[in-house]
Amino acid sequence: MTRDDALALDAADPLAPLRDQFALPDGVIYLDGNSLGVLPKATAARVQQVVTEEWGRDLIRSWNTAGWITLPQRVGDKIALLVGARAGELVVADSTSVNLFKVLSAALSIAQEESAQRRVILSERSNFPTDLYIAEALARERGFELVLADADEIPARLDHRVAVLMLTHVNYRSGRMHDMAALTHAAHEAGALALWDLAHSAGAVPVDLHAARADFAVGCGYKYLNGGPGAPAFVWVHPDHSDRFWQPLAGWMGHASPFEFTPGYRPAAGISRYLAGTPPVLPLAALECGVDTVLAAEAHGGMAALRAKSLALTRLFAELVEARCPQLTRVSPRDDALRGSQVCFAHPEIGYPVMQALIARGVIGDFRAPDILRFGFTPLYLRFVDVFDAAGHLQQVLASGEWRRPEFNQRSAVT
Repeated sequence: MTRDDALALDAADPLAPLRDQFALPDGVIYLDGNSLGVLPKATAARVQQVVTEEWGRDLIRSWNTAGWITLPQRVGDKIALLVGARAGELVVADSTSVNLFKVLSAALSIAQEESAQRRVILSERSNFPTDLYIAEALARERGFELVLADADEIPARLDHRVAVLMLTHVNYRSGRMHDMAALTHAAHEAGALALWDLAHSAGAVPVDLHAARADFAVGCGYKYLNGGPGAPAFVWVHPDHSDRFWQPLAGWMGHASPFEFTPGYRPAAGISRYLAGTPPVLPLAALECGVDTVLAAEAHGGMAALRAKSLALTRLFAELVEARCPQLTRVSPRDDALRGSQVCFAHPEIGYPVMQALIARGVIGDFRAPDILRFGFTPLYLRFVDVFDAAGHLQQVLASGEWRRPEFNQRSAVT
């Protein structure tokens, strides 16, 4: 592979026009879309419109005239197209952590109703910490036990004691992707429910919640959905479960008729009961712009084309780095079927300063303790030449020793 070869791949890329949707800074190779997506060009104007016209001019009338009140459902229906859900089954609300609390609480209630013996929440040892923290807190409150296992051990740990299997579809540290359908089937065979976190999946890899027969799912809006920092998250519940229990945050927007203002709670039918407080209109407007950038891929081959390009980008980067940077150890799967849209390498001592030196060069990835250099690949805007150049910068950082500079060894609050 030469740089000219990479340019030739870009020239033949059917997804190349989608890059024009984004406000990409000059001189930056952005390999951190798995942590915060790039700003869509449409977002600033849309948010400005909401601020100056819908809020500034029309004021409170915009809850009706501009449809603010239905934004959680409207944006939810768009995200549903990306994760194999149906219209009216998914809403945008709150954060991933809060939504996980809602659905895990509901899942534990179902488990308690069906069997007093099922007292275990089973999850992956390297799952994202917020998921484990929420599960730990709920387990303590509800009298359950959180049991952690390595990825390959999970099928064998599914037994009569497991109430809920809670997994993140694509692991945030390694990029390893679980077989959602197979593990959901295994959970159901054991009598457990399956709850999936799609934070590193939605908009990056094909997801079909109904085909996998999943029970619950949550995910965030600021990674591959390009919704902006702190964008609202989403929550999905299989229709078989959505009306079975109250979710624990029985806020007024989850009421069947919020503007009746009655003192007693009556949950809305279906997924709307998983709303709680007033919708955040400005973040929802920004998120809708981000989701639209992903949906624009439908005219260029859709999620299948995005997945094919993602695999090609990650494969190329991994091969280049392994050939040029023997100091680093690859931790992401080699098998395409097991890899999400990121590639991670490890070094036991210098991972953090190496990443800081790369960022100073304009190649932006991130570091995950204790030793992971993490690189995310968003096929909507990344080019093959970006991947080729990023691998070259990484090689130069290691060969030159510039990572030794004091400023690259000072830990920032966010890594």
